[in-house]
Amino acid sequence: MIEVKDLYKEFNGTPVLKGISATFEEGKTNLIIGQSGSGKTVFLKSLLGLHEPEKGTIAYDGRIYSDLSIKEKRNLRKEMGMVFQGSALFDSETIESNVMFPLKMFTNQPLDEMRDRVNFVLKRVNLENVNNKFPAQLSGGMQKRVAIARAIVMNPRYLFCDEPNSGLDPTTSILIDNLIQEITDEYQMITIINTHDMNSVMEIGEKIIFLKDGFKAWEGTHEDIFRTDNKVITDFVYSSNLFKKVRKALLNEK
Repeated sequence: MIEVKDLYKEFNGTPVLKGISATFEEGKTNLIIGQSGSGKTVFLKSLLGLHEPEKGTIAYDGRIYSDLSIKEKRNLRKEMGMVFQGSALFDSETIESNVMFPLKMFTNQPLDEMRDRVNFVLKRVNLENVNNKFPAQLSGGMQKRVAIARAIVMNPRYLFCDEPNSGLDPTTSILIDNLIQEITDEYQMITIINTHDMNSVMEIGEKIIFLKDGFKAWEGTHEDIFRTDNKVITDFVYSSNLFKKVRKALLNEK
């Protein structure tokens, strides 16, 4: 479990995160949503240890990050996988080399063992026979699956995804959502996803944290969203007429 308590973060005296507390459990897809400027990117980077908060704690299965030594923080980062918004693949490297990168950085495994692990995770994300290709030779959806393979190659305890569906068509977005949810459940990881994609929220939002102006304004599941009377979250979600109609139909069934 990741436990966040009373987290504050500011830049140049301007507060961005204002006392956020939350818990994220294993085996669930935890989503962070909110408008641009709400603080969700800073929140995610704080969870990754890229930002040091002015106040509050982040504990990873009981390990408070700010209390760890440099060596302990490095070991904790080995337990983290990250899927970046733009996939962040190395264009000049093959797919195999891209996925193998964390293994080369953090382990001393023989090359054959690393290659076996790379093949295993590529197969798990439904990509085979792409080892010697380069990112530019793959579609956007395939590149995102390579990014997921790289993120899980170290068998992480914690998986962080920043806008994993950015730039993808709706059909491919659903495939990526389902893949992340399947992997989360299969490996019982603690998965946290930053997203603007309301389809993702409704499909895989097993737990949702809604940030507004640096505060946690709402918390619940994708099922709760359709039934909540919290105006802050309803104004955000039901800017789409489709979701307004779905909510109305569900409420009429009660």
